Amino acid sequence: MAQSIDFFDELQKEFELSKVDIRTYSPLTLAYIGDSIYDLIVKSVVVGSGNTSNNSLHKKTTKYVSAPAQSEMAKVLEELFSEEEMTIYKRGKNAKPASGAKNASRSDYLKATGFEALLGYLYLSGKTERLFELVKRGMELIDERIDS
Repeated sequence: MAQSIDFFDELQKEFELSKVDIRTYSPLTLAYIGDSIYDLIVKSVVVGSGNTSNNSLHKKTTKYVSAPAQSEMAKVLEELFSEEEMTIYKRGKNAKPASGAKNASRSDYLKATGFEALLGYLYLSGKTERLFELVKRGMELIDERIDS
């Protein structure tokens, strides 16, 4: 069985990053890293499903990586959030981003920001199992919606 490593811990060691109490990060900072981690997970899953053209990869990815899709995921997944996760999600959702999404309502954009903040928090906390669990379930929800 492969040994699990905490990716962020390894980054901190390799690049000599100082330890920071992530509870002090703003919700928009958490969303910033959460957006990247979410994008990386989705793209990894899409690429892992088969070698195909960049255009096809992009189309498959955008099904999951959009404010409306992430907003929908968050609405359904909220019932699975722990109290701590709900607090982080709400902080992100209630943040005041300087800009909005080009192709989403303000409401969807804010829910997506909350979802990304939660994912960023889970990543920085080393809670990768929970991070993967929520993203996987969210992707399954989007697939169910499209297939029905």
